Amino acid sequence: MSYTVYAIKSSLDNRIYVGFTKDIDNRLKEHNQGKTKSTKGFRPWTLVYQEITETRESARSREKYLKSGCGKEFLKRL
Repeated sequence: MSYTVYAIKSSLDNRIYVGFTKDIDNRLKEHNQGKTKSTKGFRPWTLVYQEITETRESARSREKYLKSGCGKEFLKRL
């Protein structure tokens, strides 16, 4: 089973949220419906980056990188 590492951007204040999931379409819908506590107050969200990984471990590792200072800079340059 593959995982999608993703970054979404708030249309409200341009903040970026990074996560990973097995179903990106459903996960984005959950963010925009306010079902995620940490993103509820900053809706609507748009998908700005995604990449596929083969294992949960590789997805978690990539998520951690994208949440780091270097990773955030990479996402801001997109």
